[in-house]
Amino acid sequence: MNKLRPVVHAVWEFVVGDDWRTAIGVALAIVVTALLASTGAPAWWVLPVAVTGLLAASLRHAAKTQAARGRESPPD
Repeated sequence: MNKLRPVVHAVWEFVVGDDWRTAIGVALAIVVTALLASTGAPAWWVLPVAVTGLLAASLRHAAKTQAARGRESPPD
């Protein structure tokens, strides 16, 4: 079990990284694409739309975080 822990941690860091919201969004987009494709409907458009939206949301979140850090008073 101790040998497995670093591997699981490395995979988690690679997949999720710093933004767990984006990782969940991509996973949901893949599920939606698979479900839509299984019905025979065109599903090629789901991932590009999802990635565009997730990128915009991630950038908006990063900008808010950066702005909040800039408003903090500098240490004495």
